[in-house]
Amino acid sequence: MRRQNECGAATVDFALVGGLLTVIFIAIVQLTLVLHVRNTLIDAASSGARYGTLADRTPSDAASRTSSLISGTINSEYAQDVSVRQVNQGGIPVLQVTVRAPIPVIGLIGPSGIMEVTGRAALPS
Repeated sequence: MRRQNECGAATVDFALVGGLLTVIFIAIVQLTLVLHVRNTLIDAASSGARYGTLADRTPSDAASRTSSLISGTINSEYAQDVSVRQVNQGGIPVLQVTVRAPIPVIGLIGPSGIMEVTGRAALPS
C-alpha cells in the first residue's frame, strides 16, 4: 500500500533520470562527432602526403589533394589551414602534411579550440 507522501515520486524520478540520460547522450554524440572529424582529417592528411610523394607530384599537389579530400568528406571549413613541409625523421626524408581545423561542437556545449593532425609519407630516394 502506498503512503501519501510518496505520491508523485515517479514523476520526479523520471525527470531527474531523463535529464541525466539526455546529457550523457549528447556527450556521447559530441565525442563521436569529434572523433569522426579527427579520423577523417588524419586520413586526408596521410593520403595527401602519400599523393605528394609520387614521382610526378609536388608538395603543393599534396596540399591541394588534402584540401580536396577534406572538402569532399566533411566541409571546406575544415580545409582552410593545410601546410606541407619536408622533414627528416630518423634520417629519412619525409613529406609532412599538417591540418589545423576547428573542433566541431554541437550547440554551445563541448570543447572549443583547434585540433592539429599530421600525415607523413617517406619521400623517394
